[in-house]
Amino acid sequence: MTAELVRGQNHTLPQTRLEIRVSAGSPVVAGATLGDENGVVRGAEWIAHPGSPQLPGLEVSQQAAAGHRLAVDLEALPETVHRVTVLLALPVGVGGPTRFGTTAAPFVAVTGLDGTEIATFTLTGLDAESAVSALELYRRQGAWKVRAVGQGYAAGLAEMLADQGLAGAAELAASIQEAVARSLARSVAPPPPRTPEGDRVRHASGAADPGPAPATLPQPPAATPVPPAADPGPTPGGPINYAHPRRLHAAPPTPPPTAPPAPPGQAAQPVAGDATGWSMDERLYNQIWGMFEDLARAAAAYRSAVDFADSRMDQELDRSLSDPRNRIGGAGDRAREEARAKRDELTARAREVLDRDLAQLAAEAAVVEPALPAAYAGWDNPVWHAHRVPMELPMALRLGDLHLPERTGLRIPLLVRLPLERGIWVDSGRTASEAAALTDSDRLRRLAMETAVLHAARLLAVYPPGEFSVHVIDPAGSAAGPLAPLVDAAVLAGPPAAGPQGVASVLAHLTRRVDLVQMAVRAGAADSLPPDLDTGEQLLVVNDFPHGFDDRAVTQLRYLADEGPAVGVHLLMVADREDAHAYGPVLDPLWRSLLRITPVADSHLADPWVGHAWTYEPPVTPPGSRVLEQVLAAVTAARKAAGR
Repeated sequence: MTAELVRGQNHTLPQTRLEIRVSAGSPVVAGATLGDENGVVRGAEWIAHPGSPQLPGLEVSQQAAAGHRLAVDLEALPETVHRVTVLLALPVGVGGPTRFGTTAAPFVAVTGLDGTEIATFTLTGLDAESAVSALELYRRQGAWKVRAVGQGYAAGLAEMLADQGLAGAAELAASIQEAVARSLARSVAPPPPRTPEGDRVRHASGAADPGPAPATLPQPPAATPVPPAADPGPTPGGPINYAHPRRLHAAPPTPPPTAPPAPPGQAAQPVAGDATGWSMDERLYNQIWGMFEDLARAAAAYRSAVDFADSRMDQELDRSLSDPRNRIGGAGDRAREEARAKRDELTARAREVLDRDLAQLAAEAAVVEPALPAAYAGWDNPVWHAHRVPMELPMALRLGDLHLPERTGLRIPLLVRLPLERGIWVDSGRTASEAAALTDSDRLRRLAMETAVLHAARLLAVYPPGEFSVHVIDPAGSAAGPLAPLVDAAVLAGPPAAGPQGVASVLAHLTRRVDLVQMAVRAGAADSLPPDLDTGEQLLVVNDFPHGFDDRAVTQLRYLADEGPAVGVHLLMVADREDAHAYGPVLDPLWRSLLRITPVADSHLADPWVGHAWTYEPPVTPPGSRVLEQVLAAVTAARKAAGR
């Protein structure tokens, strides 16, 4: 049975030798790019196009035409390839259409070698775009899938290649168009494109899209994994290195664990760490973001299908009731019943696909969560009870969980890379969300500070002994209760600073540290730093900002937010933005530089693929548990053992 995909939907491929057939209303350039585990195209040699039509496992057409057949052998692709993206572009300078909105919607079909259709996709809704990523074949848990993409680019082929990480995209795009212009073939009349309901029809220019296009959004806070890169190594002249650690692009020498083959017709059993990476931590990190992306796209496909079903019902009702004879009597009732029945059928089919995808992701989450290291694990994970402070810094840190309304019980860990590349702001304001508005102000402030304490404790627990220090500013001393675990365990760099003098002293100390380390790093003279300077990472926890801060203190805080992360000084602020209203726009850059999280569940984070509003769940310890005290005790013991 053919899977008729809508934008964002995926489908498992039952075989690895395939043909991809393209039908368009005018001649188009067809090509394909190869992507690594992060979707990055590593060079021009990873692109099949008319000027270079053959790659291992891939062959494309050598000319522009209205019909194409691309050959793909997934087993013949290099092991470092995890994604194949099919590209379509309009030829430049040949007198044809300059945007897809003026021609019939392209139709793409993935077929077996015998011509049997596996999945189809009609690229509706295109307008000013002159190039489009039509679909992608990607490797997931040892199996290959196809996903309908339909991401258009108004700036053409160069923008599309640059979006996939290719250096020199403009030059390569120009050479491809030149090759096409020299050998532009006579176009053939394509078959009419197929609509999502399966009927062959002619599409008018600007036909309605069955669902919203997945807009390319700015990266939300911690929404996508950072592409790895080589670790720069120690700074010349001393042991201090404040560059953010990265990993190599290359695949690891030993493959990650794979699930045993699934029985025919059944999905593969999930395995923890079934992703690329040098270490298990890196494989789990990549796997979590793969789950995040799969959930985002599965929900987008379902919402798009439901919107299309509703739109189609409305159109059918309008057509039926436009005839006066159908407005009264049994004919009108039958028309309405038939339209609603068809809508319900389409919605039920979409829900069936969504439930299948959600069940697979839930099964994967069930095996991944118990296997997570402490830095990635929830506070209820048993890994914390046997936790020992590590000797190496982990890749990332868990800040909480994310979920969508389609299945609130399916939680994806929200991970951020370490060292922190931006500060964190725990919003204690009642205007932050509906849940916050229903919470008492004093309780909300206490919850916000308790959330900050959990984050600080986790950072202390995952850094090697003596390589991370926590400073606290509590101007009015109002956070004594939530801060008690940190104070009692003696893991703070000093007592919480209170009053104007305490605020000024801590800010002056950290500002001086940033200045000195910046100068040493720029001069390549790390050995010249004062012997009493703590070169470890520093975290400043600020409670109840901006109370107790004068203009000078506010300026210093903004300086730490801007310059601190690059040299190992990070902010963790607990504040209500409304309280800072008196400062006007002067603090806007500060808020924008911080990752905003909340002490109560709130849907304020968006993903970069389809722009879903994800509900963030803050971290909590199990009721009655003493896991926080146990972890802080382990930090204290590790410091004593290391003589710190």
